[in-house]
Amino acid sequence: MTAALHADAVRLLAGWQPPSPDQDSLRQAFLSYLDARSDACRRSCVPGHLTASMALIDAAGERVLLTLHPRVGRWLQLGGHCEDADATLAGAALREGTEESGIEGIAIDPRPLHLAVHPITCSLGVPTRHLDVRFLGVAPPGAAPRSSAESLDLRWWPLGSLSTAPTVAPDVAVLAELATARLASARLASARAHLAEDVEFPS
Repeated sequence: MTAALHADAVRLLAGWQPPSPDQDSLRQAFLSYLDARSDACRRSCVPGHLTASMALIDAAGERVLLTLHPRVGRWLQLGGHCEDADATLAGAALREGTEESGIEGIAIDPRPLHLAVHPITCSLGVPTRHLDVRFLGVAPPGAAPRSSAESLDLRWWPLGSLSTAPTVAPDVAVLAELATARLASARLASARAHLAEDVEFPS
């Protein structure tokens, strides 16, 4: 990992059009941090580092797969640290989502969906910040998740239940709402273009 991932993060965020002024402020803050830190994508960057995650929606567009995080103690979207083999942030999110869910064949939209910053004591054992870049992933039909060592549990959550579930992280409902809107838009565009029923995201 390296300069390629750092360059991808800069390119990706510089070209992204956020859905709100608050998200644009975060986008600019992420870009400033990347400009200041060549190691901003490495977990060894103690002041804070970029992470990659995804809202994984089922093929019907009705549920989101969440993981019960052992360190945070809440239900979160899938994702985590970038690794040496990752060349792109979207690729890191896809790898993490596949590893944590056990689901192969996830379709990922390579455009960012949402940004968030949160303090955490991660695997280094010291307080830091995660600058999380979040993507939309869509599971293939009939996908059955399998828990990994990184999760206490995995569960499909109905999209309408997230805002009232006290054990779900507060911004997951916002992320899921953005994900379902993006998915509906992609499917509408596919239908208008008379494409196959499979979801296709721009490269």
